[in-house]
Amino acid sequence: MSRAPKTALEDRPEPDRVKDAPHPRETLALIGHHAAEAAFLDAFNSGKLHHGWMITGPLGLGKATLAWKIARFLLATPEDDGGMFAAPPPDSLDIPADHPVAHRLLALSEPRLYLLRRAWDDKTRKLKSMITVEEVRKLKSYFMLSAADGGRRVAIIDAVDEMNVAAANALLKLLEEPPPNVTLLLVSHQPSRLLPTIRSRCRELRLTPLNAEDMATALAATGDAPANPVPLAELSGGSVGEAIRILNLGGLKIYAGLISLFATLPRLDRTRAATLAEMGAGRGNEEKFDLILMLIDLFLARLARAGTLGHCPPEATNGEAELIARLSPNANAARQWADLAQGLATRARRGRAVNLDPAALLMDMVLQIDKTAGNLAQR
Repeated sequence: MSRAPKTALEDRPEPDRVKDAPHPRETLALIGHHAAEAAFLDAFNSGKLHHGWMITGPLGLGKATLAWKIARFLLATPEDDGGMFAAPPPDSLDIPADHPVAHRLLALSEPRLYLLRRAWDDKTRKLKSMITVEEVRKLKSYFMLSAADGGRRVAIIDAVDEMNVAAANALLKLLEEPPPNVTLLLVSHQPSRLLPTIRSRCRELRLTPLNAEDMATALAATGDAPANPVPLAELSGGSVGEAIRILNLGGLKIYAGLISLFATLPRLDRTRAATLAEMGAGRGNEEKFDLILMLIDLFLARLARAGTLGHCPPEATNGEAELIARLSPNANAARQWADLAQGLATRARRGRAVNLDPAALLMDMVLQIDKTAGNLAQR
């Protein structure tokens, strides 16, 4: 039996890279997270640097970018020997792009850094779905072998959420008995799902969603600066990674189409609804289908939030505020929309589990939205 050819390193996808965006190690500037940077710098300058740091927040906020920025800072900043000619405490995590450490990190050739992420499987020629215990053992072996080199060492785990149970337990032991002069940077999108003992042994740096101004600045650095950043900030939840996905898949236009369609509620324009449903059908449209599901769920969430709070969020497209005010004028309507959102999310999971036709699933969701709008109009 012949073996499948191995995939060259340069051709393997990186599990921690957002499609069509720079890798976090390639991004020197971190936008909108000054508080998190200051918290780490204060700990460093106090001489009480914790060995484990968990960087948390929704996907795409810049958690990995912060982890790489911290790693670059730790590995490029000389250790204070206590002498009278020691350099003053740093006032920033910034390291020049031409610094040798920055070059080595960019090339993944820095010997004092260990990057732990989902590994490549040459048998399946795909990335593994989880970080396994074998990968954590390699990390522990790295620390043992590099101990004689001296100096600071850093490990980035991106993302710790992707560890299986055995890997998580192995990491816990490492956090309980950390090697000397080692800083572990754990990137986590959903820290509540991790072992409480892992969370308790790390200091947390929580990143918050970017506002529209910071979103514009961050997207400008990628070459995707929008004329109006408010819609992207609203639809992406302040996540640059999600904003890039929305831009690449035409999400702004799709959401505008959704609002235009839902403006016909409770007398749904079924022809336009069928056109929307067909957008997510067929091979090659899986990403667009996922995006439409997300945007429908987001619209329902915005309906529920507006009815509860008594005011509309900033518009993500023209006509949205008027539509939300009409469909969700009070707390009772908000509860109806929240219940529907939960039910449709369950339907979507079940439908995908049994490979239901995407167009049929989307059409069913839109019809359920129309039915709810009709029931509310009769009250």
